[in-house]
Amino acid sequence: MKFLRCREIPPPTGKKVAIIGAGPAGLGAAGVLKCHGHDVIVFDMLPEAGGMMFFGIPDDRIQKDRIREAVRELMNAGVKFMFNTKVGRDISLEDIIETFDAVLIATGTWKTRRLDVDGEDLPWILPAAEWIVEVHMARYGHIPWSDVIKPHGTILIVGAGLTAADVATVLLTYPEFKERVEKVILSYRRTRELAPMRLSEFERLEKMGVEVLELTQPIKFYEKDNMRIARLIKMKLVKTPEDKRPKPVPIEGSDFELRVDYVFKAIGEIPTPPFEDKQHNIELNPDNTIKVDEHFRTTRPNVFAAGDVKHGPSLIGPALKSGLDAAIKIHQYLTGILK
Repeated sequence: MKFLRCREIPPPTGKKVAIIGAGPAGLGAAGVLKCHGHDVIVFDMLPEAGGMMFFGIPDDRIQKDRIREAVRELMNAGVKFMFNTKVGRDISLEDIIETFDAVLIATGTWKTRRLDVDGEDLPWILPAAEWIVEVHMARYGHIPWSDVIKPHGTILIVGAGLTAADVATVLLTYPEFKERVEKVILSYRRTRELAPMRLSEFERLEKMGVEVLELTQPIKFYEKDNMRIARLIKMKLVKTPEDKRPKPVPIEGSDFELRVDYVFKAIGEIPTPPFEDKQHNIELNPDNTIKVDEHFRTTRPNVFAAGDVKHGPSLIGPALKSGLDAAIKIHQYLTGILK
């Protein structure tokens, strides 16, 4: 993995660029902009760079030493990092916009979608992506293990994307958890052929002992007689002309109870820009992505957006490419080519 896109850094242009977010989009953009001679400062809320790519993916799925090496290369080239700095909380976004010649927002998708069912806010219902991040924060020595919830017993995972696979992998392979977990169940409202997760990933999870409940969906969580209960309902798929794929519809009277100890929500994440809609004269789309034009420029002329906060949840490759493409547009803006 490589973020710096040149062997030698050209003379300084005198232009300053702030990048908010040190995930693949932000790091890729930092490398391109530094290679054009611009002064680059990256702000990130975490204690080291990499974003969800580093903290949100199990260790056996990506070579994290290579990410650290690529970040060190950026640092050695002169890219500055301000870690443990959450824009909007620790530093004002408006101050950054007014201080820098251009700003790139690449804050990703850090909030798990809600199920919108009764009991969802019980303390044993956990957001999967945020929990995985906490696990790795502890693993790498940034927070104490006492800050991390350690699930045990029977675990229900709701969803069938990469985050669902990742939380199952962490629970069943990390030594901090695998002796505590008795059973992992995955609930998905469609069939595996229609899931974001590949069929090979389902097979891998099942070999690890995961029980997959296709065509099921939680409708309520509650406690009864000192037991934690997930009530699920069976689903059927209905095809309509306006739908790209069959729609899951509940089967009346098919609901059933599962006794669980913890539940993980893994039904996707939503974009997390460091501001509310129309703050700082920057608009959001209905799905909470940042509204941009074909040049990655927001509704405020010197502010750009890239990565998942621009186009929604994606894989590392598309996020990185988005950052690279946005950096080229920022360079064109700084040099007067892009008006």
